[in-house]
Amino acid sequence: MRNIVLASAALAGIVASANATFTGYSVVLTSGAYNVYRVYGNFSGATDTVLNAFQIHAQAGSSLQGFVHADALNGGVPSTAAGTWNPQFVLAPGAADSFVCIGGGTGFASGNSTNGDPGWGAAGLNQTGIPDGATAGVAGWFNSNPPNLQGRVNAQGQVLLGQFVLATNDTAGRTFFMKVGYNDGIAGSPVQFGEGLFSLPTPGAVALLGLAGLVGRRRRA
Repeated sequence: MRNIVLASAALAGIVASANATFTGYSVVLTSGAYNVYRVYGNFSGATDTVLNAFQIHAQAGSSLQGFVHADALNGGVPSTAAGTWNPQFVLAPGAADSFVCIGGGTGFASGNSTNGDPGWGAAGLNQTGIPDGATAGVAGWFNSNPPNLQGRVNAQGQVLLGQFVLATNDTAGRTFFMKVGYNDGIAGSPVQFGEGLFSLPTPGAVALLGLAGLVGRRRRA
């Protein structure tokens, strides 16, 4: 098993005040029995606190379907046909299970207060894919108890926004657009918004990118 940290995706734009401190997304890939991608929002403020992630939308050729779930809803059996995105249903830390969150822990004891917005439809988070409109994302998730500061940045200036698990034979690679809303963690402070892209490349694609970079350096030497 190995971890690969992928560089932050370039911003599609930052919306709100000139003091906006959202700096993009980064992805940590752990490859083993499954390809597990942990997606983080990155911020420059020490108390920046994420309130919601929304309008997630697959870019051309990508899909928000086909993710692996292995949670309390499906008895912990890895499946792309049954499961939930609710972080409280994760059975064990580090499990290869897809979920979304605004920071916080996993499992029932964590009390994670992440909820899905109305864009998920009647099923809410209890579905295997994420609803996606034809031209704009329609689903999002939010911290339903903002005073708990669950979405505050860690020491590295990051907030975990979700874990996406794919089978190792899923070789399509995926790129998504997403927005985030955040403030400085003080009640009543203005909400700012950031937006950008993040990718879930296959380990093979990551290796090829690394090889291309090595070849480029050799040619310039």
